[in-house]
Amino acid sequence: MPNFKLINTQLAALLENETNLIANLANASALLNDSIDQLNWTGFYLYDPKENELVLGPFQGHPACMHIAMNKGVCGQSAAQRQALAVDDVTKFPGYISCDAAARSELVIPLIKDQQLLGVLDLDAPVEKRFDAKLQAGIQSFVDELIKHLD
Repeated sequence: MPNFKLINTQLAALLENETNLIANLANASALLNDSIDQLNWTGFYLYDPKENELVLGPFQGHPACMHIAMNKGVCGQSAAQRQALAVDDVTKFPGYISCDAAARSELVIPLIKDQQLLGVLDLDAPVEKRFDAKLQAGIQSFVDELIKHLD
């Protein structure tokens, strides 16, 4: 199990005094990807209110889908519902959007600041059932720390 107290301290240090959204999300995705094993995609989709969709943001991994409609796939459903969504086996998820054939499980956590949806953190793993409750809680704490540094 990753040490999220240490990871969150590293995140806070990385983002201290930096206000650029893209720079902060790029470093956050890199840190998380380096800190958790058995991930094959770690990144962000940003909410575009004009188009009411998620648009690909900074990430680590293979090329990905660039636009995701609200309520579509795991990311779109998580964003629309504004709640985390863990999927043990993506092949059994209705409406799953396959951007990477190697993905077997997925965790999506919305980024919400001042009641505004900013986007989602999306994690894919090449194994089923990768995101148990303990790991999900740690990643949620990471998102909570990240949100403090986003304007």
